[in-house]
Amino acid sequence: MSKLDESFDAVINIQGDEPFIQPGQIDLLAGALLEENVDIATLVKIIRSHDELINENIPKVVIASNGDALYFSRQPIPFMKNFKTEHWLPQHNYYKHIGIYGYQASILPRLTQLQQGVLEKIESLEQLRWLENGFKIRTRITELETIAVDTPEDLQRAQQYISQ
Repeated sequence: MSKLDESFDAVINIQGDEPFIQPGQIDLLAGALLEENVDIATLVKIIRSHDELINENIPKVVIASNGDALYFSRQPIPFMKNFKTEHWLPQHNYYKHIGIYGYQASILPRLTQLQQGVLEKIESLEQLRWLENGFKIRTRITELETIAVDTPEDLQRAQQYISQ
């Protein structure tokens, strides 16, 4: 930010593995940043398939009733002790994380100074660094599907999507 000649109120970061983010999703995220006391925001989507639920390349999110993220994991969370994983989705809404973030510009210098934390190292998820350091991440639920490209199989799905 300090290298720019302009100042901004907020910054939207679309992760490189999310080439199909839609303008409406950017608007949804920007709207979350307009709320009081929201410094960081991101998008989530309800998981609809068991394959998505158990895919470790798809980060999962547990969210509070106010929409703040409680935790991110590569494993399905929360764990439903009394059900087999095949029966979890009808019992509870599980959310996947979409790789787009919004930040208040004023918070970015502080975020860039944070050291990688234990949880981030364990899960290999950068947003855990912010949670570990007491920052809140507001989520918004998108209904639009995106195709994150993290594996060769994802690339094939993306190419099929483009050809249609």
